[in-house]
Amino acid sequence: MTTIQKTLKGLWSLIVGLKVTGKEFCRPWITVHYPRQEVTNLDSYRGHIDLVPLPGDPRTPLCIVCRRCEEVCPSGCIRIEGHVPGEEKGGPVRQLLLISNVPLPHSAAREPICAADKTLRVLDGFSLNFNLCSLCGLCVQSCPVSSLRFSEDVYLAGASRKDFEFDLLKRLKHRGRFAKIKKAA
Repeated sequence: MTTIQKTLKGLWSLIVGLKVTGKEFCRPWITVHYPRQEVTNLDSYRGHIDLVPLPGDPRTPLCIVCRRCEEVCPSGCIRIEGHVPGEEKGGPVRQLLLISNVPLPHSAAREPICAADKTLRVLDGFSLNFNLCSLCGLCVQSCPVSSLRFSEDVYLAGASRKDFEFDLLKRLKHRGRFAKIKKAA
């Protein structure tokens, strides 16, 4: 192959490449260029889990400390601490299904099997290690009172693995404090 043929082949290749580049250059952007733009369609976004507050009190979690989310989690990234009022914290845990003021869905006709099923539990801690979470959603699906939801925290960033270990109870109380301030203003 002569030098002229190689040069013409190279020029043809350049023209074809520039044609593809020119077409793509003229098309509208579909990529969000952060921080100049922000994402607006968060309806289907599934971030880490968050606790849902009681309807009347934004600082109190809806969680009844049944531990189903902790048991069903395949990654083992959820840790729950709770106690029964009057008993010491960190003592043996009784299996409880519901409390009197938070009914289980589809359980209006069912009565508790024994009085212990109605024992109130207090949530002391709800920690999530997001480093291990696979975002499978089994914890959200298995919650009997819908006390878990997916976060809409799209811009989550951290400098170390420790930044992704959350105490969800503290986060809920922190958000609830600002919700009360906004309500009062």
